[in-house]
Amino acid sequence: MKREHPNPHHTHLNPLADASMAASCSSGAGSSAGVYPKQEIAAGKAAKMWEEEHQEAGMDELLAVLGYKVRSSDMAGVAQKLEQLEEAMCIQQDNLSQLASDTVHYNPSDLSTWLESMLSELNPPTSFDSVMAAPPPPAQNPPTIDESFLAPAESSTITSIDFPDQKKHQSSTVFEESSSFDSDLKAIPGKAIYSGTQLESSSRESKRLKPSSGSSSDLFSIPSIGAFNPANESSRPVILVDSQENGIRLVHALMACADAVQQNNLDLAEALVKQINYLALSQAGAMRKVATFFAQALARRIYRVYPENPLDHSLSDMLQMHFYETCPYLKFAHFTANQAILEAFQGKKRVHVIDFSMNQGMQWPALMQALALRPGGPPAFRLTGIGPPSTDNSDHLQEVGWKLAQLAETIHVEFEYRGFVANSLADLDASMLELRPSEVESVAVNSVFELHKLLSRPGAIEKVLSVVKQMGPEIVTVVEQEANHNGPVFLDRFTESLHYYSTLFDSLEGSVNGQDKVMSEVYLGNQIFNVVACEGTDRFERHETLAQWRTRFGSAGFAPAHLGSNAFKQASMLLALFAGGDGYRVEENNGCLLLGWHTRPLIATSAWQLAGKKLGATH
Repeated sequence: MKREHPNPHHTHLNPLADASMAASCSSGAGSSAGVYPKQEIAAGKAAKMWEEEHQEAGMDELLAVLGYKVRSSDMAGVAQKLEQLEEAMCIQQDNLSQLASDTVHYNPSDLSTWLESMLSELNPPTSFDSVMAAPPPPAQNPPTIDESFLAPAESSTITSIDFPDQKKHQSSTVFEESSSFDSDLKAIPGKAIYSGTQLESSSRESKRLKPSSGSSSDLFSIPSIGAFNPANESSRPVILVDSQENGIRLVHALMACADAVQQNNLDLAEALVKQINYLALSQAGAMRKVATFFAQALARRIYRVYPENPLDHSLSDMLQMHFYETCPYLKFAHFTANQAILEAFQGKKRVHVIDFSMNQGMQWPALMQALALRPGGPPAFRLTGIGPPSTDNSDHLQEVGWKLAQLAETIHVEFEYRGFVANSLADLDASMLELRPSEVESVAVNSVFELHKLLSRPGAIEKVLSVVKQMGPEIVTVVEQEANHNGPVFLDRFTESLHYYSTLFDSLEGSVNGQDKVMSEVYLGNQIFNVVACEGTDRFERHETLAQWRTRFGSAGFAPAHLGSNAFKQASMLLALFAGGDGYRVEENNGCLLLGWHTRPLIATSAWQLAGKKLGATH
């Protein structure tokens, strides 16, 4: 269920929220140790609650995601008006300059009314010669395409290019050609329309939107933009067209390429992946970046170019730290997991956290400070950090532990730490972790973005959950991507991942720090390469949905431990402070918390306990 945001007035964050605020202002466990200053949260800075976006009934979904409001019942009329507008533009050559400067509107939302206004200004005659190259007809049996991940209309507008030899007063969308203009025009991304009179009228037939039995490659063919003679038509204007059309072509090309890969039609896939790179140049913002990463991933799969070695752990950690700073996803993951652990440890004298995703230890300073502020004094805190071996033979886990020990000494928390190197969590055994009797020490197990990697090895996740059960934990906290990238059909995985990462990249666009943003994109791009290009045990980014994890944990003998309403409220408030803007949304789903961008959930935090065991027994 979804909870409405509470009244923020007279609401205060708990000690963990204060500690999370302080930890986020530092560089994590990797920074010099010291007391993180306690943040005072003003009541007036409560999070904005996101409202459900109103969906207008009857609107065509394909055009709606591009920002155009067209009812499905009006599609035929809109298509006719588009054809009439094209006819008018083709014959009223003298008015094209006026058209470009006066009546070209950026992203009109009411497409039908806009077309009528354009037609009324042009007053087209009945005969004409067409020169506009139109989208080729769709291929037979095209794959089903979900285009809701296309960037909003405002992110892709009429292309504008500045030429050094042009006069300042010229419009950015109309250029007088020079002797060198032909070569310049060929470099323009997207489609250009030239109003030449000697083009054959037969080109008009290629633009009509009608079923065709042509090959899939016809759908994505782009007309040549250098097919005219500028020497003979040097006074003719050129209009650069809105790149939304190329955006739609780009999506179709990506899907057709993935379909060709699935059908093992590598010649077609190779041709399409080259087309994708060209079409991506006409896009701006997140769509261009996502398309480029997916094109590279498809190329790697087509040419079977795989990295010889997995990404170095230190580099992976560095990229993840940039991702932590860029957006609130990891902050949300750490806070919600810590909140569940803190509540499970209430009243315990000795506690032990086993972290499956130690990395740089960024999650634990906030929890340690919250424990230090606990009424009655902090418990003895023991931390076991598990991570992969380092390629440079450095003991990075011990370095993280040393810095956490410095912090513990400063805030007067009794602290014990052990770093445990393992190639895979499946190599662990409960006897290796020096567990103490439950009457002496309470155990919590934590995993952030780690369990899905076990799904590439048959039986691995079942073994790990069995080992976790042997530990007898008070609570198990799990954060995973809310996506299904582990299906058996490549095209389905590709479609889901394209939708998922398009949303993620879109959420990064508001980032202020350019370097963090770029490194975060590389961090996500490496995931895209693994999801799309790799197979077998090499494909370890096998994300699954919360519903799938519920089934796995239930089968292993675990029951859900609900994250309470307090965690939801605190996460919502912290989210507003960390993210500093709209778009991010917190949702509660059967005791689990999900963080998403607009209407799409992206990560999910869940908590688990042994079936039949109740939290809260004090030692």
